[in-house]
Amino acid sequence: MTVLAALGGAPVRTSPYPAWPQFDDQERTGLLRVLDSRDWWSSQGVEVAAWEDEWARYTNAAGAVAATNGTHTLEVALLALGVGSGDEVIVTDWSFFATIAAILTVGAVPVIADVVLETGCIDPDEVRAAITSRTRAIMVVHVAGSVADMDALTAIAEEHDLRILEDCAHAHGSMWRDQHVGTLGDAGSFSFQASKLMTAGEGGAIISRHADVLERMREYVNCGRHPGTWYYRHFNLGSNARMTEWQGAVLRAQLERFPHQQLTRSANADFLNAELATIPGVVPQGRDARCTAQGNYCYVVRIDESEFGADRDRVRTALLAEGIPLTTSYPPLHALDLFADPQGLAPRIRDRSAYPDYASASFPVTDRLASTTLWFTTAVLMGSRKDAQDVVDALAKLKSHSAELRDVVPVEY
Repeated sequence: MTVLAALGGAPVRTSPYPAWPQFDDQERTGLLRVLDSRDWWSSQGVEVAAWEDEWARYTNAAGAVAATNGTHTLEVALLALGVGSGDEVIVTDWSFFATIAAILTVGAVPVIADVVLETGCIDPDEVRAAITSRTRAIMVVHVAGSVADMDALTAIAEEHDLRILEDCAHAHGSMWRDQHVGTLGDAGSFSFQASKLMTAGEGGAIISRHADVLERMREYVNCGRHPGTWYYRHFNLGSNARMTEWQGAVLRAQLERFPHQQLTRSANADFLNAELATIPGVVPQGRDARCTAQGNYCYVVRIDESEFGADRDRVRTALLAEGIPLTTSYPPLHALDLFADPQGLAPRIRDRSAYPDYASASFPVTDRLASTTLWFTTAVLMGSRKDAQDVVDALAKLKSHSAELRDVVPVEY
């Protein structure tokens, strides 16, 4: 009889999954090319400009603006869309801190909306209910690459004259009706931080279908300068959010191999969706039929404790012991410590009277997803079918021993 690895048995898997990030001589060659050029600064070099062109072509955007990271891209995009002091931005509750921090940083007021259980993406009905006379924009997050209902959200935005900013940090390669995310709204923000599907350690890019928005984004990234004017003329309150040539060279190599990686991830995700759905209590993340490609920053499933026979945290701990790599779900944004602490927004914001009492709000769907989902790292999708099968075998093993999972002590995050 098998024994759970968490209770002393042999694990399903003892070999590591494919290492991340992946690289080869393309990155080495690019970095040496920058080193030898002595043009390490993007204002003088060629790598970042070439990368912007390549990323715009890949996403079929009107253009792309490279930046330091995916947090700054959100801030810059909001400013370029005209969002600022006192404006309200409707934002999903299930996302990383940067999503809401960018809104606060530009002086706007986040208005949090709940999500759809099946996909974890923002609920259009909740968006519509949150609109006021002060609403300026909707920030949409494509969680784990599953695309939000952009048809409904676009209709709402057009009806109320709102801008849409897509946070695509999880969604490199995701498409809605065969159109790349980031081009569906007014601007799209991508992150190239170390865990993302393409990475230069840090880095970001913003795309848009609007030439005027792209022009403003480029100015905000580059200290408020206008292209072609004297270096010491500054026309708006921009910042230095420029990407380095080192990052540009690495991302050019990353993009070259990305399409093949995307095919591998997609095939393994489709396999897991089919196989895991047969295990009672395991519910793979849903995907709208109009989402014609999913980037899968990670692979997400929900554990139904009543069917599976154990709670998510015990299942997570037991899976780690079985050799399956997992990351953690984001906590709901409304539950972040900075909103419970009276000084959590200071010194940026000292007068909190214009802001909702986020910590006391109720967002039941996000709360449910944050407490019941497993987030498998992208490594489980990067290997062979056997690598993906081990995820299925591990969860099946845990299901068959669900009564014993009560003896597993959950590890802390």
